[in-house]
Amino acid sequence: MSEPKQLAARLIRAVDERTGIEALTTTSGAFDVATAYAVQDALIAERVARGNTVVGAKLGLTSAAKQKQMKVEEPIYGWLTSDMALDVGQPLVCDRFIQPRCEPEVAFLLRTDLRGAHVTAAHVLAATEAVFPAIDVLDSRYSGYSFTLPDVAADNASGAAFLLGGQGTSPAGLDLRLTGVVLEKNGRLVATAAGAAVLGHPAASVAWLVRALAARDRGLSAGQVVLSGALTEAFAVAPGDVITARYDRLGSIELACR
Repeated sequence: MSEPKQLAARLIRAVDERTGIEALTTTSGAFDVATAYAVQDALIAERVARGNTVVGAKLGLTSAAKQKQMKVEEPIYGWLTSDMALDVGQPLVCDRFIQPRCEPEVAFLLRTDLRGAHVTAAHVLAATEAVFPAIDVLDSRYSGYSFTLPDVAADNASGAAFLLGGQGTSPAGLDLRLTGVVLEKNGRLVATAAGAAVLGHPAASVAWLVRALAARDRGLSAGQVVLSGALTEAFAVAPGDVITARYDRLGSIELACR
């Protein structure tokens, strides 16, 4: 099997050339999740070397819908870099990507650091400045989104871009398990869900991430954004599409594609 930096280079080339590739486990042989995160580390290091900064983290495959769609059985995580952030009103330029898809999420903006092997959802909520409606833009570097769990972990959890709603809400007094979302594509209802779809509670999803990072002697920092995982399946987008997510008590968020 190739070294992690060599495998990361293939993913980086796919991004630069906007061309899907075969799964790494298909072309280079099977590897485990620990190796996958080493590939991911090399990929993020290259993004930082290009002048970007790490601004947060994202969870993937946290809902039953996503795990069924992608035929995997456990969550994964990746990192958000500054070049992935979209601002309110900024369109998604589809030709920057290979095969973009959008999904609704609840995002956490951290007020304090989070680190440790025993962090729970309660700790996450206490450390959160605000929660936001969010749209996570996926773009697998593997043709047809065909991959194994190690493949997608290596590929930074298919991270491509993200958008936060313009107004945050304090999590105090909110039961995020019951926070509903209605997802529309071009004005047509395509999915509904509630926060409980994400490991039972979006904050529990973030807590899982913190514990997973603790196993690698890492953590999250104040000011970082965490996308807690998709509430519904992901929907492909193309120029002219508009994705709208309407959340109970958190507000709405819209992303136009061109």
